[in-house]
Amino acid sequence: MKEKKKLSLAMQIFIALILAIIAGLALCSHAELATTYIQPLGTIFLNLLKFIVVPIVLFSIICGIISMKDIRKVGSIGVKTVVFYMCTTAFAITIGLIGGNLFKGMFPALKTTNLEYEASDPVSFMDTLVNIFPSNFVQPMADASMLQVIVIAVVLGFAIIMVGAQNSEKGERIIQGCNDLNDVFMMCMHMILKLSPYGVFCLLCPVVAENGPAILGSLAMVLLAAYLCYVAHAIVVYSLAVKALGGLSPIEFFKGMIPAIMFAFSSASSVGTLPINMECTEKLGAPKEISSFVLPLGATINMDGTAIYQGVCSIFIASCYGIDLTLPQMMTIVLTATLASIGTAGVPGAGMVMLAMVLQSVGLPVEGIALVAGADRIFDMGRTTVNITGDAACTMVVTRMEKIREAKKAKAA
Repeated sequence: MKEKKKLSLAMQIFIALILAIIAGLALCSHAELATTYIQPLGTIFLNLLKFIVVPIVLFSIICGIISMKDIRKVGSIGVKTVVFYMCTTAFAITIGLIGGNLFKGMFPALKTTNLEYEASDPVSFMDTLVNIFPSNFVQPMADASMLQVIVIAVVLGFAIIMVGAQNSEKGERIIQGCNDLNDVFMMCMHMILKLSPYGVFCLLCPVVAENGPAILGSLAMVLLAAYLCYVAHAIVVYSLAVKALGGLSPIEFFKGMIPAIMFAFSSASSVGTLPINMECTEKLGAPKEISSFVLPLGATINMDGTAIYQGVCSIFIASCYGIDLTLPQMMTIVLTATLASIGTAGVPGAGMVMLAMVLQSVGLPVEGIALVAGADRIFDMGRTTVNITGDAACTMVVTRMEKIREAKKAKAA
């Protein structure tokens, strides 16, 4: 008797997406049922993802570093990764501003509502730099402060390499222990990922139920502008990067990324998509040592989709207040959004905090966030998808560059 072929995770997530939209539309007149009874189940799933993310990031980076056995190689990968992320983020915010300006005349004339958004004080570059380094070992993990967790992982990884160089027996024991713990948390991750179709349904259904068929509403043109920019950035920037620098067919790349893309679109969480992103890039040929270093770093500092959102929404909010942004103001937005992306948490809604910083940097009223707050979740789904696709593109580019570097090194020897 033949065994029934199981549906792939990508297909299960896709079916969950369709069912969530159908159920959401059916529950439009009873949205409180969806938010009261279905949304909490989605929140439980997101909580499980958040629980596993910190140990996954900590141990995957430590294991990625110690598997390289060379601090210089870690430095080489780190520099390439950060440069790639900064360049693509600058491109993204530029595309967002261009898209916003092209659609400017079509933006509806909205009036500000009574909604208020409390913006946090802008953080200076030096404060951001200081905040990267933890003053406590446990606190960053309790707060899920991902940049600080990454710094802890890098320091521990380097220390283990140095201990191994001094005492190989002790080094082997520590390395084995780290790899075993990494395997345990990876197994936890696989258990949680099996629940992802149910999580996707429970997260998306209430969003559709609350907003109804008129989910785009008066913000239709702003959402259209943002999504066109998302697609343009993914197709142009990532395709070119993957083809020219990664040596990979863009079609093959996007095809391999489908499970992660669909999950990111549903969950609107870069950090939550991290485990699936790791699986996708490794299937595309990225070594575990590179994917386990580049992807967690990307989930924290690479916010291309969020940067596009800043550009489009800044133009939209300015036009609603009858303000025309000057070229220097637009350059300020590019710089602020690129720097603000460092350390912004990869969780739903983090883009709102960044938008407050960007608006303050060019003197636009922060209250304008109220104009896009209602549709933020819809923006967030698209920008998260772009964020995680950029992380994967960087992983494939760094993989190829490291292969070329190793080949040159071997040839010289």
